[in-house]
Amino acid sequence: MKSFAIKRIMLGISAAALVAGTIPLAVAQNDTASPAAAASAAKPTKAERKVARKAARKQARAKKNAELKKLEDAGYQPGQNDPNNLQQAQKKAGVGAAASQ
Repeated sequence: MKSFAIKRIMLGISAAALVAGTIPLAVAQNDTASPAAAASAAKPTKAERKVARKAARKQARAKKNAELKKLEDAGYQPGQNDPNNLQQAQKKAGVGAAASQ
């Protein structure tokens, strides 16, 4: 009989904690703030973060491809796998020299 009473008490505590967790806390609000300002200060949604990551990857890829194009125009031939060829092209194009040192 004691274990049943303990289980009921634990169930009651769990239910109270669940209900208390779903009640929003009171937050002081500034009357002068507009809802638009509050929305812009909110965290970005998962979809917005995904779009931002995708844009960042696209920008990084474009930067990498532009640098590779400059190196190839300066005489770099990736298929040769020659470090001297890369270094000469970097000096000639002025690209990536600081990264290799």
